[in-house]
Amino acid sequence: MHDTILLGFSLAGTWQNLGFALIGCILGTLIGVLPGVGPLATISMLLSMTIYLDPLASLVMLAGIFYGAQYGGSTTAILCNLPGEASAVVTVLDGHKMARNGRAGSALAIAALSSLFAGIVATIVISLFAPVLSTFALRFNAPEYFALMMLGLFAAVVFSGARLPKALAMACLGVLLGTIGTDVETGVSRFTFGLPELSEGIGIVALSMGLFGLSEIIMNISKAESREVMKAKIGSLWPSREEARRAAPAAARGTAIGSLLGVLPGGGVVLSTFVAYMFEQKVSKTPEIFGKGAVEGLAAPEAANNAAAQTSFIPLLTLGIPTTPTLALMLGAMIMQGIQPGPQVMITRPDLFWGLIASMLIGNVMLVIINLPMIGLWVQLLRVPY
Repeated sequence: MHDTILLGFSLAGTWQNLGFALIGCILGTLIGVLPGVGPLATISMLLSMTIYLDPLASLVMLAGIFYGAQYGGSTTAILCNLPGEASAVVTVLDGHKMARNGRAGSALAIAALSSLFAGIVATIVISLFAPVLSTFALRFNAPEYFALMMLGLFAAVVFSGARLPKALAMACLGVLLGTIGTDVETGVSRFTFGLPELSEGIGIVALSMGLFGLSEIIMNISKAESREVMKAKIGSLWPSREEARRAAPAAARGTAIGSLLGVLPGGGVVLSTFVAYMFEQKVSKTPEIFGKGAVEGLAAPEAANNAAAQTSFIPLLTLGIPTTPTLALMLGAMIMQGIQPGPQVMITRPDLFWGLIASMLIGNVMLVIINLPMIGLWVQLLRVPY
């Protein structure tokens, strides 16, 4: 374990990978700050570019965009009452109230430090439990993989939020689209309609660009967007001793909840923030302060969303199962690079696996360094006409 961690840091610490981690973190923060874009659309638009990059560098950059958006989303949630990311919806409840009460700087610092703590702990969880899960997954045969795929499809239906018939129809359509191409066993073309372009199936780049990239841009252009930017001074970025004392245990509980729920398919990142917030209300001796600027109501969901974003990589890297649409695009990026996600990744490509984990630790530190000093710049960006 010691040697593999050193291997990861030696690879993630190269100038090239540090540079791509920085690019990913800045892009992730930027799209998190600007509501309506999101990591899903951004990664789908950058997916075709990753073919020309080293596999580890491309994954480091895409991962930085994914968890960087969790940091950026809290900035607009606190300062503008406008969640930049879906996972920042709960942050609005108490974070913006703290800003209105003259504690904007403290709220931003608590959000960033809670996310940093959660990111570090969740990355350690990945390094501890991913090898165990990978060893267990090596015993999987065809029946187990079939059951796992069925579980994934049912989970997608249950967590989709749509009505059951509609969700089932979506899952069935996805399965049908997956059958397009040449059958691996017989070599027979299926549903290609004589088009040679479909012989290898539907391209992940074209599919992601059409479904997530262009559609997201068109939808955002077609609707009105109003942004009320706070004009009050942000103030000191250091929380008071009392705020730190109340935030620390809440962040720890949020980290535990996010680390667990992040592994579940179907939006564990968003779900974890609501669960963490409700749990804090239950255990609090003063639940009436929630929604009025409670420090616990900010620290817990911010820690939960970042922890869930990190641990969602466990099923992706060890079982080849993405838990969110964004991670499905990252799975597509790995396949485009000739890497088959699954339990063999740790054996065949330990450099990729441990390099990515080490880059997450580095990226979380980068994000705090980027976010806190550049808050003024992110706020000014919100003044740009939509």
